[in-house]
Amino acid sequence: MADLNPSSPQKPKELSMETRLILAFTLMGLVLVAAQYLMPNARPQPKPAAKQEQSQTQPPAAVEAQAQPQAVAPAGSGKAANASAKAAPALPVVQSQQRETKVIETDVYRVEFSNEGATVRSWKLTHKRDKDYRYKDNTGQPLELTSFEGNTKAGWPFSYVFTGNKPATDLNKVLFSVKQPDPLRLEFEYSDGNVLARKTFQFEQKAYRLMITSDLVQGTQGLPHLLSWRGGFGDRTAHNEASQQHAVYFDSSNNKLVVEDAKTAKNGPVLHTGSFQFAGLEDSYFAGVVLPEPGTVLDFQVWQDAYKLKPDGDDVPHVGSAIGGQPSLKLKLFVGPKDLDVLRATDPKLDQIIDWGWFWFISKPLFLGLHWVHDNLVNNWGWAIVGVTVIINFLMLPLRYSSMRSMTKMSSLKPQIDALNERYKGVGMRDPKKQKQNEELMALYSKHGINPMGGCVPILIQMPFFIAFYKVLSTVIELRGANWLWVTDLSQPETLPIRLLPVGMLVSQVLMQKMTPSTTTDPSQKTMMMVMPVVLSVMFYSAPSGLVLYWLTGNMVGIFQQYFFNRAAPPPIPATTIVKKK
Repeated sequence: MADLNPSSPQKPKELSMETRLILAFTLMGLVLVAAQYLMPNARPQPKPAAKQEQSQTQPPAAVEAQAQPQAVAPAGSGKAANASAKAAPALPVVQSQQRETKVIETDVYRVEFSNEGATVRSWKLTHKRDKDYRYKDNTGQPLELTSFEGNTKAGWPFSYVFTGNKPATDLNKVLFSVKQPDPLRLEFEYSDGNVLARKTFQFEQKAYRLMITSDLVQGTQGLPHLLSWRGGFGDRTAHNEASQQHAVYFDSSNNKLVVEDAKTAKNGPVLHTGSFQFAGLEDSYFAGVVLPEPGTVLDFQVWQDAYKLKPDGDDVPHVGSAIGGQPSLKLKLFVGPKDLDVLRATDPKLDQIIDWGWFWFISKPLFLGLHWVHDNLVNNWGWAIVGVTVIINFLMLPLRYSSMRSMTKMSSLKPQIDALNERYKGVGMRDPKKQKQNEELMALYSKHGINPMGGCVPILIQMPFFIAFYKVLSTVIELRGANWLWVTDLSQPETLPIRLLPVGMLVSQVLMQKMTPSTTTDPSQKTMMMVMPVVLSVMFYSAPSGLVLYWLTGNMVGIFQQYFFNRAAPPPIPATTIVKKK
């Protein structure tokens, strides 16, 4: 990893490599200019005037051939020949005189291009299902993946980025000549006589992918460059959208998925070089990534671009990226939903872009279970969450039963435990008597067949399921836009003025807390236990509705189980009076 804007101090007198190169090229230019005037026999023979047809698109090999010096002219060829030699450009000039907009429409995209910089100005997902758009924003319109605010400030998608030498002309501002030989292909070309730039975009009618080529030549040399997508990516109408956007790449050498947010580049763009299975941008449900050919070494650059989402708001940092690093690029690009079927159909290695988290061995089967319940039983993702949650809780019933028994027994032993604590009141943790207290406490537990960890084990086992459920509900695109009763989108918080699911979660949590036998008589601990439901409800108030529904359903099942357990619980163990020894 290399930071392009290192903050480490440099010696004042030491010239950077870039400065040395500029000085070297300046001296070389002065020598060449002086040689033309001091050595007339070395003047090159003037080139014949370029034909009109040569201004059309030509392959790079032909351009480089044209750019080679011609044979040396004989001495005394005259001032007219010298003037003609100076006027003749090294490359044919290819430009447009006016701004043009081109639109590519496929079964899944509507993409608008501008010939200014040969860049994208709009990228909408227009895939339809049942005569309606499959992927919509919160306003019901086809999902727009670009940002006018961000791109106006940081540059439009597929703008040029240079990590080293760059041409004097700003290629992101010039007007390219554009051709559309067929409805799914665009060809852009620009040349000012010294720099030749070409970009092509080849789409597919039914797939979420396209091929992009980019060639850049300056004089007779290829010019390394990157193509960027900055200012953020994804659904701009999503809740807290900037925090969901990341730069992502799969490091082939380490077989590792790397996810970075805008903070990675807070001190300037950060450059990664390597062999990537894919690299680009993502939000929770969509991705725009390049899939290089195996073994290709590319540069991948991460950017931070801050801009206002509202005129009176603060600047919000958004992530951006650029990929390339070679004079000639040929890139396969995927832009679309992180749907497992779509990803595998595009490229088998793309399904690794879905981060199932640490507990992937639970997350994946959990999602497949949700999918099966949805497809075969209820045909609604909300009810599928309810059904799977009920199944999980009943599968854990033996553990919950064990936990309830332990807590009930411990509750009945409270007087004896309190008396034991009173006997050793004021004993410090390092006092040898503390060990004696623990031994007596464990003997008491053993006498009544209580496992002190029995109440914790079920909770510890449920935590991986909770984390896995959170990962599934915040990652799989099937839940995006899925409704349930009054909830319009299970992947987002409720839109009601008062969110009913978090309120229901609070009430059910308090009720279950009151039904559960207490293991302490300390008022402060009891108060703390009753505060926990409030803390959880506040934390979940802005969580995705699907996750709150999962937790609420688990509470309801827990209340049901606790009710029947309390009715069948054994009578409390009678307290034994413990006389304090003198």
